[in-house]
Amino acid sequence: MSGRIPRQFIDDLLVRVDIVDVIDSHVPLKKMGANYSARCPFHNEKTPSFSVNRNKQFFHCFGCHASGNVISFLMDFNHLTFVEAIEELATFCGVEIPYEKQSSHTEPQQKNKLIDLQQLMQQVATFYSQQLKQNQNKDIAIDYLKGRGILGETARDFMLGYAPEDWQILSAHFDTQLLCEAGMLAFKNDNYYERFRQRIMFPIRNKRGHIIGFGGRILKDDPKQPKYLNSPETPLFHKGNEVYGLYELLKQNSRPTRILVVEGYMDVVTLAQYGIHYAVAALGTSLSATQLQLLFRSTPEVILCFDGDKAGKEAAWRAMDAVFSVINDNRQVRVLLLPIEHDPDSLIHVEGVDAFTQRIEQADILSDYFFAHFQETLNLGSIEGRAKLVNQAKPYLLKLADCFFKEMTLKRLHELSQFDISPTLERETLAAAQPSQKNNSSQKQAKNTRHSLERLSLAMLVQYPKLIEKFQNNPIDWNTLDFSGIDIFKAIVHTIITYKPETTAQLLEFYRDKPEEKVLNALAALPILVSEKAVESEFSGALNRFIVQAKQTRLEKLLDQETAVGLNDEEKEILRQLLLR
Repeated sequence: MSGRIPRQFIDDLLVRVDIVDVIDSHVPLKKMGANYSARCPFHNEKTPSFSVNRNKQFFHCFGCHASGNVISFLMDFNHLTFVEAIEELATFCGVEIPYEKQSSHTEPQQKNKLIDLQQLMQQVATFYSQQLKQNQNKDIAIDYLKGRGILGETARDFMLGYAPEDWQILSAHFDTQLLCEAGMLAFKNDNYYERFRQRIMFPIRNKRGHIIGFGGRILKDDPKQPKYLNSPETPLFHKGNEVYGLYELLKQNSRPTRILVVEGYMDVVTLAQYGIHYAVAALGTSLSATQLQLLFRSTPEVILCFDGDKAGKEAAWRAMDAVFSVINDNRQVRVLLLPIEHDPDSLIHVEGVDAFTQRIEQADILSDYFFAHFQETLNLGSIEGRAKLVNQAKPYLLKLADCFFKEMTLKRLHELSQFDISPTLERETLAAAQPSQKNNSSQKQAKNTRHSLERLSLAMLVQYPKLIEKFQNNPIDWNTLDFSGIDIFKAIVHTIITYKPETTAQLLEFYRDKPEEKVLNALAALPILVSEKAVESEFSGALNRFIVQAKQTRLEKLLDQETAVGLNDEEKEILRQLLLR
């Protein structure tokens, strides 16, 4: 491959390829009405919730909410990069890719910068790896790894490296500005200096294999320095969204039956060396719902493995907040607390693989761990203790989706507390879902109606881009409107008019890796309970109604502003137009 892929080729490819044919070659689909259905390939489920729409060239799972066009499917299913997915599609269609030379005008500047950062991080990881072999002080790093029992092959597989005790070694080899943006340099006293010094370096790869950050383990313990240091937040690296070792894990097995979440980089590396290739680490942060969702895309079971000391127990319990946000009947979470004096790295050296694997097999199921926590800390023989149990368990139960696990958890809570929390939980859930009924209820109801009309109109436009004719035939004066989503509405209208996408898939591709991508995917997946024949008339009606309401809001705000602080000439003209209408 040389150069970049023209956007026009990608758009043409999305028209040429049929998402149903591509997905059906990976996951057998069954015709269900207007759509095609299957059990979701990104999470374990018993009944199909994965839907593919041929007209929109879009897939969506109503279980795990995975969605996108055919490119997104190939990237997630086969763990491909964007370019690799395009190449696979081109091969599928039997066409050649007309690569073009890199140009600042072919792609948005932001995407170019991300590519530059990705290339830099790969080069830096290679540099650190070379330092482990060539630096004059490499022996201190090699002796440390040998002392931890790490073999050369393992260091190679995880691309381990060495950051020397040098304050400006990277600056001598790479662009300083890019190094700063990638989080590799820090700034103090008007000088840039190396963030990582005298450390074993662990490159952090995302699911697609791109190096997005680093973790560094100090070689000589220093109370003034953290033992482990992570890259800061950068355009590439958001530690609450990633885990260490997932890419290496999926290379070994793209569909693991379980994933073990441990606390440290060295735990992952050591376990892999012993043949346990299904471990990842949570990058030194509290486990997040985003990280769990990432893992459940690849496995039905996650086992949380924490040290048995006080800090480990506290970390395990903190993880429950994220766990209860994502758990359902098709997902299983278990908890393994190790002996107090050990972490996975040390324990597997002492016990061996068989004993450690047996511990994994015997890890506590989520419900047992959850209620054991309260039984250890509360006196459930007293009314006061049982009341605390209900009060402390309730926030977690409110996070649960409706499923059999929730019903059975409520039943167990009822047995322990002798109190039926179900009616209370139902009231609080309904109250949280409904708008406040305090003052100005009619005004708030109108606002909610306007929001739904706006969302419905925009969703139909995303799913049926040809509806843009309604805007072209009757141009809108955006200055006369006021509603919460006006900026993104205008942007999508502009995009469709400018680039003329024929399908939802093409429109989504334009917004790949942009801040609006998540919103576009949600709109593309929004159910529109209207037949294909009635979409145009329904769109016209919804659009007209919300525009009328948006103009009324703009008028009211201008009148209030005129009374309070006055209007400028442009605002006076807009007010005059609105009053005339």
